[in-house]
Amino acid sequence: MTDRYAVIGNPIEQSKSPLIHTAFAQVTGQDIEYTKLWAPLEGFAAAVDAFRAMGGRGMNVTAPFKLDAFAYATDLAPSAQMAGAVNAMKFEDGKVYAENFDGVGLVRDLVHNLACALQGRRVLILGAGGATRGALLPLLAEQPGELVIVNRTVAKAVELAALAQQHQTSRVPVKGLGYDDVQGAFDVVLNASSSSLTAELPPLNAGVFAPGCLAYDLTYGKGLTPFLQLAQQAGVTRLADGVGMLAEQAAEAFAWWRGVRPNTAEVIQNLKVPWV
Repeated sequence: MTDRYAVIGNPIEQSKSPLIHTAFAQVTGQDIEYTKLWAPLEGFAAAVDAFRAMGGRGMNVTAPFKLDAFAYATDLAPSAQMAGAVNAMKFEDGKVYAENFDGVGLVRDLVHNLACALQGRRVLILGAGGATRGALLPLLAEQPGELVIVNRTVAKAVELAALAQQHQTSRVPVKGLGYDDVQGAFDVVLNASSSSLTAELPPLNAGVFAPGCLAYDLTYGKGLTPFLQLAQQAGVTRLADGVGMLAEQAAEAFAWWRGVRPNTAEVIQNLKVPWV
């Protein structure tokens, strides 16, 4: 019997999840059907209820419903609790299990796909929203030398740094700063702000990029974003967007649902957009 899965969002036409999970099912021999599900802004719970009633086994969750999914879930994984948001749900025995695989997907892309070891490195992450919050614990688990969160609203960065210090099991120094207070150069600079969605340039000093730095924009499919252009102009040659993160978080969800983790290399290659 074919098991049903879906991605829910509004809008949803742009989602690559059906393409990704269908490819994963083919290479792993899993019998699933994966579709897109649009829901009205105030209709998340009703749409999920209907999907479950029709035998749905699990869902990915995209904007703007990650907070709705957090409230809807009956069992929240630590990753979801830390992120304050949910991007994957599993329906079993009347319960709704919820995860957030974004941070794990990011770290796997950095460490395994891009061969960027984080241990002992200075890491700078731009933005103090949900993307950063979800990435903190997986990043800290790699034991960087220092993790700095920078945000336009400094209080949010400070608050998030304190939260990370409270929940991490290692002793990695974590700081929350404003853009004007960032000092020194970093080995890895991650843009987790919304700036690339609006083609804006974060107020970042080009001196933050250390020699050999990796500049990584969590946004994908936007080509050379203003952030990546700034890095390139500063002499950075290692540039990446979030397409690998997209595939890796999807693979984590697929493994959680089906018990087998697919190889992501071919999917990542197929999703890449040439930069001009």
